Amino acid sequence: MTRQDFDITVPDLTGKRAVVTGASDGIGLGIAMRLAAAGAEVVMPVRNPSKGEGAAARIRERAPGAKVSLHALDLSSLASVEELGRNLLVEGRPVHILVNNAGVMTPPDRRTTSDGFELQFGTNHLGHFALVNHLLPLLRAGKARVTSQISVAARRGAINWDDLNWERSYNGMRAYSQSKIALGLFGLELDRRSRAAGWGITSNLSHPGVAPTSLLAARPEVGRAKDTAGVRLIRALSARGIVVGTVRTAQLPALHAATSPDATGGAFYGPGGPGQMGGPPAEHKPYSRLRSTEDAQRVWRLSEGLVGIRH
Repeated sequence: MTRQDFDITVPDLTGKRAVVTGASDGIGLGIAMRLAAAGAEVVMPVRNPSKGEGAAARIRERAPGAKVSLHALDLSSLASVEELGRNLLVEGRPVHILVNNAGVMTPPDRRTTSDGFELQFGTNHLGHFALVNHLLPLLRAGKARVTSQISVAARRGAINWDDLNWERSYNGMRAYSQSKIALGLFGLELDRRSRAAGWGITSNLSHPGVAPTSLLAARPEVGRAKDTAGVRLIRALSARGIVVGTVRTAQLPALHAATSPDATGGAFYGPGGPGQMGGPPAEHKPYSRLRSTEDAQRVWRLSEGLVGIRH
């Protein structure tokens, strides 16, 4: 089967400053590369400095003259998130685009962040919640577009309100779904709060569909010694152009959400193919788990208490 090729046009971003989490490989690297090629100055907060240097070198090779800078960030540490926020505030330069892309998925056993939160909830949601709040002055100054990358997993599962850290009964996929539902509720609530308070920030959501990224691959740092059967199947389908996307096409919904003049705050973008697993970017109705403003406000309040930030 021949895969249909498609792409989007990224507008000229000269003079814009963009921050992309998880930009050292996979989808995040592709997003950072496209933003840099369009003229943006790209800030890459990375956990692994050598991996980050390699990613920055690849961007400069593909886009000569690209403006790329590295900063340290471990989203599973609130102290690290605060330090990044402090460093960028000291630089004092407005942020025009923030893509909350980084994440971890389904460690085989329950793991916690350095602050004691379940790893996926603490990294995927709380780390990004804290980052946005630390950067709020810069985001307001840049009238930023904030795009939070969720997952098709957010269309099932729920917030485990009585046990957010999955201490009583751990299920890796349910905990992953919770982390992405929480991030999605936060992203939509950020847009509502910005509109109400006149912050000038637009916030929307994207998801990459299904593609052979590193999320389900061997990840020794989360206790996964080898690739899962799921990622091996996804690779085979992707190589044959069957239903799912590629790492390149999986970048496009977030790129559209973060840069297109047609993308709006409070909207949700993902692949437009069957099951939203692959295909060109399209706008979708937010999943049912993301539609409750009461849940969104509750997630915001809980997150404020957990990370110790309030605006």
